Amino acid sequence: IDACAPKLLELYGVGPDTAAALLTAAGDNPDPLASEASFAALCGASPVEASSGKTQRRRLNRGGDRQANSALYTIVIARLRWDTRTRSYVERRVTEGKTRREAIRCPKRYVAREIYQALLATRRQSPAPTPAG
Repeated sequence: IDACAPKLLELYGVGPDTAAALLTAAGDNPDPLASEASFAALCGASPVEASSGKTQRRRLNRGGDRQANSALYTIVIARLRWDTRTRSYVERRVTEGKTRREAIRCPKRYVAREIYQALLATRRQSPAPTPAG
């Protein structure tokens, strides 16, 4: 992890296990990860539209890498325990009428955005591989 993405471990709530799961999901090939949204979809943290008629709602994305999704959940739970900003954000979402489960799903998307930015910064700093031959 230190060799591939040292900035990942600097993020609040990210430990070696969660960082390894997220790095495994991201892989070496940066082409599929064109944006933050594509990384969130890869991790299963992007919402899926489940509206019907006049009811507007989103549901959990069951696709994506389940280990990466679990790592995002672990990071959010750690932040809920120790980070006052995350705790107040989830409490605000619950008072808006969301269930606790739906309220926890919201910061997972923000965490995915932070992790994508850290991975992108690491890739920019690393030298481009030279073709063999």
